[in-house]
Amino acid sequence: MSEVISTALEENRTFTPPTTHAASIPNMDAYHALCKRFADDFDSTWRDLANEHLEWRKPFTRTLNRENAPFFRWFEDGSLNLSENCLDRHVRAGLGERTAILWEGEAGEVRKISYAALLADVCRAANSMRQLGVEAGDRVVIYMPMIPEAAIAMLACTRIGAVHSVVFGAFSPQALRDRIEDAGAKLVVTADGGSRRGSIYPLKSNVDLALSEGCRSITHVLVVAHAGNKTETIAGRDIDWHQALRVQASTCEPLAVESEQPLFILYTSGSTGKPKGILHSTAGYLLWARLTMLWSFDFKPQQDVFWCTADIGWITGHTYTLYGPLCCGGTTLMYEGVPTYPDAGRVWKICEAHKVSILYTAPTAIRALKKAGDAWPEKYDLSSLRVLGTVGEPINPEAWIWYHQVIGKQRCPIVDTWWQTETGGHMIAPLPFATPTKPGSATFPLPGIDIAVVDKHGKTIRDGGGLLVIKQPWPSMLRGIWNDNQRYIDTYWRTFNNRYYFAGDGARIDREGYCWIMGRVDDVLNVSGHRLGTMEIESALASHTSVAEAAVVGRPDEIKGEAICAFVVLKRADSENLTLPLRAHVTQAIGAIAKPDDIHFVESLPKTRSGKIMRRLLRDIAAGREITQDISTLEDQAVIRQLQKQP
Repeated sequence: MSEVISTALEENRTFTPPTTHAASIPNMDAYHALCKRFADDFDSTWRDLANEHLEWRKPFTRTLNRENAPFFRWFEDGSLNLSENCLDRHVRAGLGERTAILWEGEAGEVRKISYAALLADVCRAANSMRQLGVEAGDRVVIYMPMIPEAAIAMLACTRIGAVHSVVFGAFSPQALRDRIEDAGAKLVVTADGGSRRGSIYPLKSNVDLALSEGCRSITHVLVVAHAGNKTETIAGRDIDWHQALRVQASTCEPLAVESEQPLFILYTSGSTGKPKGILHSTAGYLLWARLTMLWSFDFKPQQDVFWCTADIGWITGHTYTLYGPLCCGGTTLMYEGVPTYPDAGRVWKICEAHKVSILYTAPTAIRALKKAGDAWPEKYDLSSLRVLGTVGEPINPEAWIWYHQVIGKQRCPIVDTWWQTETGGHMIAPLPFATPTKPGSATFPLPGIDIAVVDKHGKTIRDGGGLLVIKQPWPSMLRGIWNDNQRYIDTYWRTFNNRYYFAGDGARIDREGYCWIMGRVDDVLNVSGHRLGTMEIESALASHTSVAEAAVVGRPDEIKGEAICAFVVLKRADSENLTLPLRAHVTQAIGAIAKPDDIHFVESLPKTRSGKIMRRLLRDIAAGREITQDISTLEDQAVIRQLQKQP
C-alpha cells in the first residue's frame, strides 16, 4: 500500500439545496435526528427499518450477529425472497400496469415492460432454469448486453435461490473463463451479440471460446437472439432463450431463502492478478438498495423515471439500475449503447423523450459531454430532470459546475456518491433536498454509516488527509470473497487489526465535516469509473512472448479520470514496434477496457535494492511531473534519467 498523497484541492463554494417538504429526509435537522437514532440504538434502528421496508416470509428476531467478526450476519433467522419484494408485492398492491423497465436500444427501438409482464417473464425464466437443473445455491453466469433479458435472468435467479454472477460484456473470453471457473457456475446466460456505436460485438462466440478449454461445471448455455448475429449452436448444450421460455408457465412460486443466502458474486479487480469474487447476501443488500434510493435520490416511484447509465455488469447497474428502483416499485430506464452515439446529444434526447427525472451517471461521461459543448443539451427539453447524480470516481469541480448550471439549470441538486462494489450501495452522499453541497465533495455519510479518516495507526485525523475507514458494520456490506475468506480478511480488515473496514481509498475531512475522496491508495486504477488492478494488466503484458517485464500505473486524464500507462521492458531491444500488438494482447486477455493508453518501452524499471518497483516514480513520470522525492533507495539511479527521456 502506497502513501496517501495529500491534495491541494480547496473548494469552498457551497450550494444550498432546493427546499421541499415531500423529501424522504427533508432537511439537515431530520438527517441529524436519524443519525442520533442510530447512535442511541444502532441495532434497533436497523431492525425497525428492515421491518418497515422489506416484506418477510419469516420475521427475523436477531438484527446483527457480531460473534464471528468480521464475518457479520444480518437478520439471520428471517427469510424472504428478493424477486417477491421487487415484483409480486407491487402487483398485489395493484401496480401491475406500472412500467417497471423502460428500454431503449441504440438504434432507437423502445420497449416498455410492466410489473405484471416482468413478473410473468421472470417466472418463465425461473422455470426454465429449474428445468435445466439449476437449484438453490447454484451459480449462474450472466454475460449480456444492456437488454431487459439481462434483468429478467438476474431476477429469475433470485426467484429460485440461485446465485448470479454478471460478467461485463466487454470482458474477453479468457476473463470470462476465469470467472466461470472461480464461481463453479452451472449455467451461462448470454446473447448472440450486443450493439455498440452502430456495430455488433460478439457474446455467444466469446462464450464458446471460454468454454472450449475448461469450465467443466457448465451444463447448458441459454442464448438470447437479440442482435441478429450468426452463431454456432452446440447440440445438447445451447438452448434458445425465447423457445425455452415460450413453453414455460408464467407462474413460479418464489423460494423463501434465509436472509444471509448468497445473492450474487461480482468480480472486481484487486492489487493482485486474480479478480476478487465479491459476495453479497440477500436481505441486507436489498434493504440498503431500497433505502438509498429513497434517501440519496428522494426517489418517488409513483412519478419518477430513474436512469442509471451504468452497465448491468457493474455494481452500480445491479443496485441502481435494477434492484433499488424495482424494490421501490418505480420505473427504471435501461439503454443499450454509448452516451455519445450517434452524436453527443443522445443522452439529452433520451432524457427528453422519456421524461427522465433522476439521472445518475459517471464523471467520465459528464466530462465527455461537457467537452462536446453546451449546444447539444440546449437542443432538448430537460425540464423533467429534478435530481442529478454522479458515481464511480470523484468529480472535478469544473465538471460539477457544468452539470449543475447547464444540465440542471441551477435547480437540480447534485448527488455526488461514494461507495464500492464491496459496500453494495451508497455510503457517503448528500441528501438532495437537505444537504448544502460543495463541488467535488461527497459531503457526509448516510445515516447508519460510521466513517472516519485515520492515519496508518488508526488514529482519527481531523481537517486533513488520511485513510478512509468504516467503523461499524452495515447491512449491505460484502459477506466475503468467494472461496477465499483469508483474502477477505487480508484485503479489508488486516490493515487495522480487524477493528475497521479499510476501503482502500484516501480521503480528507475539512473543517466543516465535508468528506473529499482522494482516490485509491493501492495499485488499483479508476478508469472511467471502473476499477482495474494494475497487477492484472501487468500479468497480461508479461504473458506476451516479447515482454520481459512490465509495470502499470495511472496518469491523470481529462476525460477518463485516470489513463493506463505501461512501462515495458522487452526481451530483445531490437524488437519491432510492439505498441499495437501489446494493446491488442491486453484486450484479448482482459478486454478493451484494460487496454493501455500509453506504452513506454524502457531498458529497465526503477527498483529498490530489494527489487521492489518504485511505482510512485513511474506515476510522476507518467504524469509529466518533476521528480522531487527521495530516490536514494534506488538500485540504479541512472534509470530515472533514461525514463525521463521517454516521449
